[in-house]
Amino acid sequence: MLQEASRQYEAAHHTAIHLNLAASNVLARQIQEGAPMDVFISADDAQMDAVTQQIAPGTRVPLYGNALVVMVRDGWSEPMRTLADLEAPAVTRIAIGDPAAVPAGVYAKQLLVRTGRWNGVEDRLVPSGSVRAALSAVDSGHADAAIVYRTDARAARHARLAFEITGPDAPRIVYPAAALADSAHLEQARAWLAWLEGPQGRAVAARYGFMPAPAP
Repeated sequence: MLQEASRQYEAAHHTAIHLNLAASNVLARQIQEGAPMDVFISADDAQMDAVTQQIAPGTRVPLYGNALVVMVRDGWSEPMRTLADLEAPAVTRIAIGDPAAVPAGVYAKQLLVRTGRWNGVEDRLVPSGSVRAALSAVDSGHADAAIVYRTDARAARHARLAFEITGPDAPRIVYPAAALADSAHLEQARAWLAWLEGPQGRAVAARYGFMPAPAP
């Protein structure tokens, strides 16, 4: 999504945007270690909170929203319509992002704990270093199911969507963004953020399955 957004912005504003794409916890660590960056877009508030001291005042915004979905491997024939189905004996491996570090994994654990499913599936979980790695596990058939973002489901080649998490138990998933205080291009960073938050940026995000940021 950011690749397309940056191409549109570059063409309209005759400027260059260099993307550094990695897991949010990895990017947050890079920022804390002084890596030169202008804008940080995080997959959750926790990683943005971790770099609060490096954020330019007044620039943090809730950019987009997302949702969790359950994917199943190619050829899966057992029922998979609710979280309760993850506890079925046939489900032996469930890929998620590492709940100790990866935002998608944090959200997945919150969901499973909140719905009382954590104890029933904990010993089947396969923590992954990123949400895309979790998707890859189910896509390749190395996991029976995976809990990933709605937007990642579109990248699956073999796995299929079982269901989306909705309702009161669904975690509030927001992508905060901010300019960084030590940016050498602070005004340009502010302008890029404003474009992403505006109608053109939101239109690009919607094509990739992102939603408006949920209310606090």
